[in-house]
Amino acid sequence: MKNTYFEKIKNARVYDVAEKTPLEYQPILSARLNNRILLKREDTQPVFSFKLRGAYNKMVNLTQEARDKGVIAASAGNHAQGVALAAKKLGCRAVIVMPTTTPQIKVDAVQSRGAEVVLFGDSYSDAYVHALELEKTKGLTFVHPYDDPDVIAGQGTIAMEILEQHPEPIDAIFCCVGGGGLIAGIAAYVKAVRPEIKVIGVEAVDADAMTQSLKAGKRITLEQVGLFADGAAVKQVGENTFKLCQEYVDDMIVVDNDAICAAIKDVFEDTRSILEPAGALATAGIKEYIKRHQLSGKTLIGIASGANMNFDRLRFVAERAEIGEKREAVLAVTIPEKPGAFKAFCRLLGNRNITEFNYRYGNAKEAHIFVGIAIQNREEATKLVESLKAHGLPAIDLTDNEVAKLHLRHLVGGHAPQAEHEEVFRFEFPEKPGALMQFLDNMGHDWNISLFHYRNHGADFGRVLVGIQVPPAEKIEFESFLKNLNYPHWEETGNPAYKLFLG
Repeated sequence: MKNTYFEKIKNARVYDVAEKTPLEYQPILSARLNNRILLKREDTQPVFSFKLRGAYNKMVNLTQEARDKGVIAASAGNHAQGVALAAKKLGCRAVIVMPTTTPQIKVDAVQSRGAEVVLFGDSYSDAYVHALELEKTKGLTFVHPYDDPDVIAGQGTIAMEILEQHPEPIDAIFCCVGGGGLIAGIAAYVKAVRPEIKVIGVEAVDADAMTQSLKAGKRITLEQVGLFADGAAVKQVGENTFKLCQEYVDDMIVVDNDAICAAIKDVFEDTRSILEPAGALATAGIKEYIKRHQLSGKTLIGIASGANMNFDRLRFVAERAEIGEKREAVLAVTIPEKPGAFKAFCRLLGNRNITEFNYRYGNAKEAHIFVGIAIQNREEATKLVESLKAHGLPAIDLTDNEVAKLHLRHLVGGHAPQAEHEEVFRFEFPEKPGALMQFLDNMGHDWNISLFHYRNHGADFGRVLVGIQVPPAEKIEFESFLKNLNYPHWEETGNPAYKLFLG
């Protein structure tokens, strides 16, 4: 099997459409991980992913008669664009079946390359079944996204380039794994030429079909898959790819979404490029592998497999990257409900940078605060929780709590009928380390804070929504206090959004 694929990869025709992508050293990440990290930049291909290699090699090897009739594929992402570009180059008809849920930007990208788009079904599985039906009724040739020898051979040309570009020692090559076409081709070639190099696959923890299949010794079918790393989310790996991985892949790593987000940020810091989640799997896997085996001084290569990022995912990535890097802790802390307790709690945090603060008055006895804090490592978060408890403030670490991270941070609040004489203001202050603490110092007074919302988004100004209980007899004093505060502010007590959801 090895020699068969080795020859197929050497003879693969991909360079009519694909480029020989750079193998780039990552200085910042390498220094931080104390290993030599390089990325194979497949995200710089004309379709921003490696998929055009396999698609073109499959199609160029079809008979002229088959190309004249046309090809068909099912995909909502990178494979669709690869097939469309290959068909345009070869001058043949291409039909791409995409789920009706496919974002319009991806539909437009495929159509812009001359392919016909058929929208069908609510999922990839629906589109796949319909594509197979059209293959028979229309006489088209189906181009599989991964489980085809010519597709596998096309993807394997990446390994051929890596070994040409880096003849020096390589300890391991890391690949994202979905259906397995990429890692199967790379592993088959690497083990034929330089078998001492480890080939390691990386999957998302909620889309780990290859990991589970290799453990079981047979292909298994996942009941459902997570779609964050949608470019590598399949329920069942390929038959051909599974056999190759059984023989040639050394290890598999699974990583969670927070680790993927952190890896996207890592690559951005070195390259100023934004990978899609599946494209950053290899980098996330490298970091986990180094941590697991306590490696240093090794040469590790990751495949940056794609950069077709959905723009609306960027906020999620930014929110979760610091948690994935273990640089932010999310805590729930209970403090006494009395004037000054809020600021006293902040003092216990020391000079740590506060990234998020959510609080709403609940009762006259105690207050529950949702707080995000910048940390150096998880051990620091553990010590902080212990310190807060020692000062009589019950605290829970919610850093790994999905409900807290996905939902509660946006839901802290609600009506507070007991918060009498509440006035609500928006404040702005220049964002810098310690700026929030300085703001709280300047706010220092005997009035009770009944609502507080702050999130550091990396903007130039910090924006805070504050509710303050001001008895009518102290209204004039409070207005004088605001004038002397020297922070831009806007009263929102009459805002209909506040009245409907918080007042």
